[in-house]
Amino acid sequence: TSKGFFVRKQKLVFEGRELAQNDSRVQDYGVADGNVLHLVLKLSDLQAITVRTVCGKEFEFHIPRGRNVGYVKQQIAKKGKGFLNLKDQELVCNGEVLEDQRLITDICKNSDAVIHLLVQNSAKVRAVPIERDFEVSIEALSLNEGPHAARQYLGDTSSVEHLILAGKLFQRDSILEPLVVNSKVQLPMAIKELIDLTFDGLQQGSRPIRSSEGSGGAYFMQDSSGQKYISVFKPTDEEPMAVNNPLGLPLSLDGEGLKKGTCVGEGALREVAAYLLDHPMTGPRSFDSGEKGFAGVPPTVMVKCLHKAFNYPNGYDYDCKIGSLQMFVNNVGSCEDMGSRAFPVDEVQKISVLDIRLANADRHAGNILVTRNCEEGRFSLVPIDHGYCLPENFEDCTFDWLYWPQAREPYSPDVIKYIKSLDAEQDIELLRFHGWDMPPKCARTFRISTMLLKKGAERGLTPYAIGRIMCRETVKQESVIEQIVKEAEEALLPGMSDDAFFEAVTLIMDGRLDELTS
Repeated sequence: TSKGFFVRKQKLVFEGRELAQNDSRVQDYGVADGNVLHLVLKLSDLQAITVRTVCGKEFEFHIPRGRNVGYVKQQIAKKGKGFLNLKDQELVCNGEVLEDQRLITDICKNSDAVIHLLVQNSAKVRAVPIERDFEVSIEALSLNEGPHAARQYLGDTSSVEHLILAGKLFQRDSILEPLVVNSKVQLPMAIKELIDLTFDGLQQGSRPIRSSEGSGGAYFMQDSSGQKYISVFKPTDEEPMAVNNPLGLPLSLDGEGLKKGTCVGEGALREVAAYLLDHPMTGPRSFDSGEKGFAGVPPTVMVKCLHKAFNYPNGYDYDCKIGSLQMFVNNVGSCEDMGSRAFPVDEVQKISVLDIRLANADRHAGNILVTRNCEEGRFSLVPIDHGYCLPENFEDCTFDWLYWPQAREPYSPDVIKYIKSLDAEQDIELLRFHGWDMPPKCARTFRISTMLLKKGAERGLTPYAIGRIMCRETVKQESVIEQIVKEAEEALLPGMSDDAFFEAVTLIMDGRLDELTS
């Protein structure tokens, strides 16, 4: 920690690789005297602001970074009693009238900024016919008259004008389209609704808001009111170590991502793949199915999007960005914000099934969201951030849940039944149908991880036991699964087929698992 900073999430990066193993020494990553480490940290999400009315009344708020002036007006309306509808009232800072879409972070750049609220009474406009002419009278509304009273006389012309202007802006500056490679693919209704709602937000002028979390560019997409998040867009060119990364991380010299076995610019593909492979209990989802996946990966789709709010270091030139669009999930925080003992066993187990199967190289407590059912008082876990799953090898597999107590509980019969239903070959074909022909090394890793999950569950192994086989204990020490793969490769003669390789993996894996369970 350093004076002046409060951080919850931070990463150290050296030569394009994250120093993720807490128990390893810095020198294990090749760091020597004179080398430079990059620190990626997350500052507090909340920004304290003060709003003062002209009569001297003050309101203090803690506003999340990235919220706009319209959101502040809503908070004032909730906190202050007796105000009229604040939609048409003005907030002023340093003599400047603030538009509703203006971001608070762009306004309050110094610690002593005060926002002033100017409340003006609405007015009735009456047109009374006098012979061939009209006499127009304007009368201020009293505080007892509702905010809809003026509309009875004037009509809501301001909203009509806003829609027209926003429509012109959208045609010029905003695009959002799904990227569907195969014309036979039918997007599920949940995906269509996600795109439509996000589209409406852009059309009404709701600006994408860049997240302060993570090491790549991720943008919260708002609804048409600009007060609610609908989705999260992650452009491929703003991924960590990509050409337009907004945090200034060094470019990848060989194309490899932050995690071993991944490629820069392919994170969006993996985000979509994680959603497609997260089958419901009943099997792969159909077009009209509203079922969520077994692990609960939010609906995710590949899209083309254009907006000047994205990161364009060389200047905005109406260039569309390609990336993943994922449904935003309202939550009470992440697993990093609370003790793991509060989480139900079945919720942790469903995450473990997904991570083992996809050989996730970046599962930490910060990318598992926590939601709460108030009626049942029960927590649910929602896995996000799957840009480093399905790697070419197992070197960087990381599962934070490995050391949670729930991971030592055996899988339930329902979970075992689900695991038995998984078929790696069908899943590879499913991804190919949706436009991603997995690279051979990634497909091989996926087949092996699925094989391990199925064989381990069949033998009654816990998520902890299976996870330990996949994860390294230190940076330098190969994991058991890496040893199995290496032994199988050494047992093959030159020119032997993939079938022979997987047969060798099967025999060696069976032997290791039998030793573990004996």
